[in-house]
Amino acid sequence: MDPICEVVITGPDAGWLREFTRKLVEERLAACGQNLTEIRSIYRWEGRMRDEAEARVMLHTRQSLVPEIIKTVRREHPYDVPCVLATLITQANPDYRAWVVEQTKSPGDEA
Repeated sequence: MDPICEVVITGPDAGWLREFTRKLVEERLAACGQNLTEIRSIYRWEGRMRDEAEARVMLHTRQSLVPEIIKTVRREHPYDVPCVLATLITQANPDYRAWVVEQTKSPGDEA
């Protein structure tokens, strides 16, 4: 069975990220996403320190779908360099893991 992972994506605000999460779930690229409505991101960009409000989502999906998620993020995200991080899940409730696989498409399938 395809390994599952958690994919973290940050976005400019909760509304944009909520709709983007909905799109990924509707397209079966992710089984679900837990959105955090406000986080603080402190980073250096173009030589300046930044301190910005953002939103964050943790998606649960098949590891094999991560490249398609990254492609979608790069195409639709408003940032020049969006954050997309995937962590392989090495242990999980077997029933939940099966649900994630069931709710997501096989790579290359249509939604």
